[in-house]
Amino acid sequence: MHPVVKPALRRGWRDLNTVQFGMTPAHAVTLAPMDTATGSFLELLNGTRGLPLLREEARRMDLPDGHADLMVERLARSGLLDDARGGGPAADTLRGSKEALDRLRPDLASLSVTTADAGDAIRRLAARRALRVQVRGTGRVGAVLASLLSGAGVGEVDVCDGGQVEPWDVAPGGLPADAVGERRDEAARRSVRRAAPDRPPRRGPGLPAVGAEPGFSLVVLTPRDDVAVHAPAPSAADHLVSSGTPHLYAGVVEATGMVGPLVLPGETGCAGCLDRTRSDRDPAWPRLVTQWRSGRRRQVRACDLALATTVAGLAAAHALAVLDGRLPSSAGSRWEVSLPGLQWHARPVRAHPACPCGAAERDREGRAPEDGAPHETMGGQRSSTAMGRKARAARPAGTWRAHV
Repeated sequence: MHPVVKPALRRGWRDLNTVQFGMTPAHAVTLAPMDTATGSFLELLNGTRGLPLLREEARRMDLPDGHADLMVERLARSGLLDDARGGGPAADTLRGSKEALDRLRPDLASLSVTTADAGDAIRRLAARRALRVQVRGTGRVGAVLASLLSGAGVGEVDVCDGGQVEPWDVAPGGLPADAVGERRDEAARRSVRRAAPDRPPRRGPGLPAVGAEPGFSLVVLTPRDDVAVHAPAPSAADHLVSSGTPHLYAGVVEATGMVGPLVLPGETGCAGCLDRTRSDRDPAWPRLVTQWRSGRRRQVRACDLALATTVAGLAAAHALAVLDGRLPSSAGSRWEVSLPGLQWHARPVRAHPACPCGAAERDREGRAPEDGAPHETMGGQRSSTAMGRKARAARPAGTWRAHV
């Protein structure tokens, strides 16, 4: 191990004996007591030395025997330590691609803030290169989202859509102006390729997908049709539910952006649950949806460029959380934001007892997680899935966490 104090967290002395790592309340950590000599020793934890050399340096600084090991252990326990050579073979391969790693260094730094174990950040980043995601719908939201996932290091981002690019599909980071008139899927694939840091191997080992459809770890549904955004047809995802493929909804309808729900089949509410719950609350809902779907189609739908880009960015962040083995707040919830107020609201998508997806049955059984731990609230859902267990395991130890 070559320990390095995570450089993404800014360091400052709160007083003569207390060091604070990080600025924001979500991630700031304090260590105390900390004397001046130990503070100087922290400067040596830059990834260039292994533990034997660090022990020698500590002796030269007249630090007590075992102090180097104790400090490394303490920093590791508080989630502040990384390993400059850790992460496994996939991480070593990524380090060998300097151009790709340089492109991804901001993403790596961000992952280091949100992971606890040394070497875990680059392991997760390298694992993305072996994953495949499909984005269905390449309008202003879908095309940008697909490029974001590719740029964040996802190895293969497949896009699925029909028709040709229209002038109103053009968006920075998505479909370019010179693609107007071309096949939509081909133009989107070029944007995805341009965004990729490199060309990683097409397939390979990575973080295991949760019951994924063969080849896809996640499917993101970003329909260009505003009715499909507001009232997603359950039949469009039936095969995803039956195959156990995680899928996420996102889009814009009438100046309102929507991200979610993230559907973990058999675990969280799906489009069928959403449709049945709405019908229970509003008897007119099925009649309205039928009219919306069969009514006269407008040529250009309301889709504000800045709002669409915002939705694409948030949806990409939720998708990456899933791919990294986390459980984002869109699991069983739908985030909505409307112009001009731009206040985000989370609306729960609860499992419906009449839906064949099986999520309600699991809720009724009230099963405890396999590891025997009590249910824990994460984004409004009980984290009893494998993703939930990974998310809990990835948290830094709370002993050193400071509220600032």
